[in-house]
Amino acid sequence: MRVAHGVVVASGTVLLALAGCGLGSPTGSAPLTETRKAAVKQEVRDFVATVARDVTQEGPRGWQKHFANDPAFFMAVDGNMQFPNGQSAREGIEYFAHIFVHVQLNWGDDLRIDPLTGDLAQVATSWHEFLLDKDGHRTEESGFLTGLVEKRDGEWQFRNAHWSEAAPPKAP
Repeated sequence: MRVAHGVVVASGTVLLALAGCGLGSPTGSAPLTETRKAAVKQEVRDFVATVARDVTQEGPRGWQKHFANDPAFFMAVDGNMQFPNGQSAREGIEYFAHIFVHVQLNWGDDLRIDPLTGDLAQVATSWHEFLLDKDGHRTEESGFLTGLVEKRDGEWQFRNAHWSEAAPPKAP
């Protein structure tokens, strides 16, 4: 496990290829109306803001309620599978909660939300974190997140994600 991000090194990527789905609903369903697309975008924008607030207030455990708690969940970090399912994510969150005493997660101003259906959306945004470990060491990291969010039981959650740290600039 790579200890990198105060979010259990987590929140990851989901390069979802929904061939033929476009921005509408699954085959056989009515397409999303412009009104519903706008509502999904606002709901997901609110969800993403809640994630940052919860992680900043609760540390790594703040991610717990925002990851789907089932075998279908997965998360990759920097191109590697970090959590292959919901159980491994819960265990990873607990591991990181013992390392980091404080996390401040900030999303960038470049948030993109692509409603796929009324209950699924692709999100993408830059992020910046300040991490404080139990020994008092402070770390700053930045990168990019892509993820698929799903509305279940009236709540949005990450169904899968890819969390990547920005590579250092290449020497000229």
